Amino acid sequence: MRRRDREVTDLNEIIHILDSGKVLHLGLVDQGKPYIVPMNYGYVMENDKLVFYVHSALEGRKLDIIRNNSDCCVQIECDVQPFSGKVACQYGCSYYSFDGFGTAEIVEAPQEKIKAMSALMKIQTGKDFEFNERLVSIVSVIRIECDYYTAKYRPLPAKPGVER
Repeated sequence: MRRRDREVTDLNEIIHILDSGKVLHLGLVDQGKPYIVPMNYGYVMENDKLVFYVHSALEGRKLDIIRNNSDCCVQIECDVQPFSGKVACQYGCSYYSFDGFGTAEIVEAPQEKIKAMSALMKIQTGKDFEFNERLVSIVSVIRIECDYYTAKYRPLPAKPGVER
């Protein structure tokens, strides 16, 4: 991260990003070319490792890509607030962001798919839902283990005469 003054290292702030964001941008590599798709997500912490879950149809391009290359990255942002200035280069956005790097795998075990869909629905709705093997049999679930991640906060610029 180039701007260390914007780096977020506090776990509570990182959890704020993960809980507040609603869309995870999943980046994959398809025959040497980037492929990015926005997805709803859920997450869990397992033994100090961050694991994301996304779901999809039972067949499709992202599943084909993951079968050939499990390397991936994820990106989430929240609290995006545009701001303006007197000249063009003073415009921008305040935001929190999260970037994670790791591997993706297609989940086959029904119990893990149930856990994944419960986590996903909790993040997306704030509610607890119950799933059974029949319900999760009609979707694919992708598990993304983050080996490394960073988070960032870009604050609103200070107004002249106002201290932050």
